[in-house]
Amino acid sequence: MAYELLGDFLAELQDAGELVRIPVPVDSALELAEITDRICKIPGGGPALFFENVRGSTIPVVANLLGSRQRLCRALGVKSLDELSQRMLAFLQPELPDGWLGTLKRMPELAQRSMLPPRTVKTGLCQQVVKLGRDVNLWDFPVPRCWPDEINPLITQGQIYTRDPDGQTRGVGAFPLQLVDRTRLLPQWHHDYAACRHCRAARAAQRQLPIAIALGGDPVFPLMASAGLPFPADPCLLGGFLRSSSIELVKCRTNDVEVPANAEIVIEGFIDADGPLELSAPAGCGTGYYLPPEELPVIQVSAVTHRANPVWPTLVYGRPPMEDYWLQLARERLLTPMLQLAAPEVVDCHAPAFGAGRNYLFVSIRKDIPYQARRVLNAVWSFGPIAQTKTTVIVDADVNVQRPEEVWYAAGVHVNPERDVVFSDGPMHWDDHALPIRGVGRRMGIDATRKLPEEGAARPWPAALRTSGEVSERVTQRWAEYGLRRGPGGLG
Repeated sequence: MAYELLGDFLAELQDAGELVRIPVPVDSALELAEITDRICKIPGGGPALFFENVRGSTIPVVANLLGSRQRLCRALGVKSLDELSQRMLAFLQPELPDGWLGTLKRMPELAQRSMLPPRTVKTGLCQQVVKLGRDVNLWDFPVPRCWPDEINPLITQGQIYTRDPDGQTRGVGAFPLQLVDRTRLLPQWHHDYAACRHCRAARAAQRQLPIAIALGGDPVFPLMASAGLPFPADPCLLGGFLRSSSIELVKCRTNDVEVPANAEIVIEGFIDADGPLELSAPAGCGTGYYLPPEELPVIQVSAVTHRANPVWPTLVYGRPPMEDYWLQLARERLLTPMLQLAAPEVVDCHAPAFGAGRNYLFVSIRKDIPYQARRVLNAVWSFGPIAQTKTTVIVDADVNVQRPEEVWYAAGVHVNPERDVVFSDGPMHWDDHALPIRGVGRRMGIDATRKLPEEGAARPWPAALRTSGEVSERVTQRWAEYGLRRGPGGLG
């Protein structure tokens, strides 16, 4: 389902009882983030929050917008996130039509696919109000400051649009931007992000890099921007796929970048590729720790446009689980079919909440040849969106990777550290403060599958303890007779 406006989605959430309006005055410095952090820690994610009265601004703020499985599914128009995997798998491996009758039957699907590419329109609601030059003042917006050591407020829920200098490749990313003053921002990007690649290309060509930050619009846009598609794929194609309708884009007023026409707010600007770098302030990130200061290029804001009555969406970073954990769940449902193309033996994969989306990845496989887990590890370490995961655990197909306790149980009983733990050096996550050199380190792979004789298992591998099906069924049927309080699964 496509939502043309963020307000349409918010209205649905309110009708469904998934949106809480906070009418009393709230400070954008620390108080708003503290409220959001407590709500995000509620099992299941807690409701979306609509702050109607943020001190110092006339613009309301929405937080924890996609911070639950139910709201994420609502935004994507699916009943479960597994349905998202099935859609992606069908898209990547479509069945060929069987004659003219098969073609007719698949006409709705083929028509839907033809709507995926973005369309450029002349005008958009995001440009109902236009501010240029001296009228630009980013302090007019309720940009939160979330943690005490953050000197600069952070724009965290924007989608950052760029193009390479030759205009051939579009980049859409999601990363925080520090608000330095009324017309300047610092992009806290990673070196492998499309925007950073485009900036390096602009510097090599001795040209400015045009850039735009869009906030709001269809609620799937944050997922589109953060999906981490292999470069240089166009994320707007993924956006069309997610919303089952093409994205309408409008050209910015002061540069050639195109942004969603129905966004709430758009910030336009340029990066002078040869301009001086500026030291950022400490900022909170998804690991639950502060990012250290670093030298970053400056975005010089040239225009701000927005709807007549905009809403400012924000994402509060903090110790997991936070809203970005739920976005990570959707990303892994999208990426699993892509990984299965490279490694067909993969059954499922999951990045647990405590891994902050970067420290742990669990992968289950159908194993039938020696060292198959090693082959899958190499596939994971070669697959861009998850290649920087610090620790990857491979288990057998009968282990449910969505239940971390099953994965660690399998690791405990199947792993001989001398034989089953391997390492690989390479680029790592830019935000990992444990690395001795930023962005470079060592990944660990753990083969927690049952071992075959060819893998050095000299002793026979024992069979797992399982009761007989007949006895299990009889106990289930008689459970009420035993007078035990717990369910038929047992006492524990």
